[in-house]
Amino acid sequence: MRFIPTRHSGPAVPQAAALTSWGVLVAISLCHMVNDVMQSMLAAIYPLLQVEFALSYTQIGIMTFAFQVTASLLQPLIGMATDRHPQPRSLPFGMMSTLTGVVLLAFAQRYEMLLAGAMLIGIGSAVFHPESSRVARLASGGRFGTAQSLFQLGGNGGQAMGPLLAAFIVVPLGRPAVAWFAVAAALGAAILWQVGTWAEERRRASAATADRTLHLPRKTVIRAIAVLALLVFTKNIYSASMTSYFTFFTIDKFGLSTQGAQIMLFLFLAGMAGGVMLGGVIGDRVGPLTVIWVSILGVLPLTLALPHVGLVPTGILAVMIGLILASAFPAIVVFAQELVPGRTGMIAGLFFGFSFGMGGIAAAALGVLADSRGLEAVFLICSVLPVLGLLTVLLPRGAAQRA
Repeated sequence: MRFIPTRHSGPAVPQAAALTSWGVLVAISLCHMVNDVMQSMLAAIYPLLQVEFALSYTQIGIMTFAFQVTASLLQPLIGMATDRHPQPRSLPFGMMSTLTGVVLLAFAQRYEMLLAGAMLIGIGSAVFHPESSRVARLASGGRFGTAQSLFQLGGNGGQAMGPLLAAFIVVPLGRPAVAWFAVAAALGAAILWQVGTWAEERRRASAATADRTLHLPRKTVIRAIAVLALLVFTKNIYSASMTSYFTFFTIDKFGLSTQGAQIMLFLFLAGMAGGVMLGGVIGDRVGPLTVIWVSILGVLPLTLALPHVGLVPTGILAVMIGLILASAFPAIVVFAQELVPGRTGMIAGLFFGFSFGMGGIAAAALGVLADSRGLEAVFLICSVLPVLGLLTVLLPRGAAQRA
């Protein structure tokens, strides 16, 4: 497999964008999809696991914690290490860890084995995201938002596919059917080996011109990164509530079957897949800060309404919330990358890893709340989280213009 940069002749595209490597971006996006199908499969089969292993909501939250916190602890460390010594050829090994975790989930006999499978999937995620985000930026040709969106589109598409695959393959055939998805992981590892080889060559060619100078005062940068991390954290808490408990919420409230509830979760995840693509493309045109503001102001009334409406409006709101909520994430990542030049791995580790891990802690806490107060209380509390997005006012406007 060989990836050839394509040329774009449109007059409005920056000169750097002439070397956008669309083949690489599509390949890394597809591998992101495979990676995240495996991750979303974990959440999608929670109702199946709950029945088979007699799990409480607290135990389900701990499983989410085991996956996300494993990735959280490792991703920033891997990102910082690979900023100094990039290792694009490590990508297929991360996919193989995910493959092993999926197989373990398929054949686990005890709850502890389920936790081990979730942790191996987390390790795979920790290895994959920092380097693959760096590859996406290398291949962007200056279209940083679009490249980040295409990369994340694969991930969100994989997350959206997981519940459908679980509903129509795993539920009818049983938990061992999860193991069939290891074939896709093996194919992804083969593609990532080729991507890693391309990235190593491109990295060496561009290393001499890399800009690693901070363009804003250090205190301003630290404050802005902290605000961005908090924004992602609050979004991930809401996402964790949906991915871990939305199926149970719709089953309890509307009497849906497991398959029907997984389709409702798919609506939310499909909305997120669309939002993550739109956010980066629009951010390249109007600036990432504008996209962040629109995402914050647009999603709040929808999250407030969700716990109080009927079945059809719940499905519609799930799509809209996913669309608007996810649109800010590519913009946040690009904004952060511009704040800290030359630290792509660290930024990816922080925002794909640490913040997602904090979402895992929140998922475990929400499980305890669901056991004690009920699922409705979980969604009532989470509905007001977007208010914290008003902290966007603290972000430096100058950085947004450069990004």
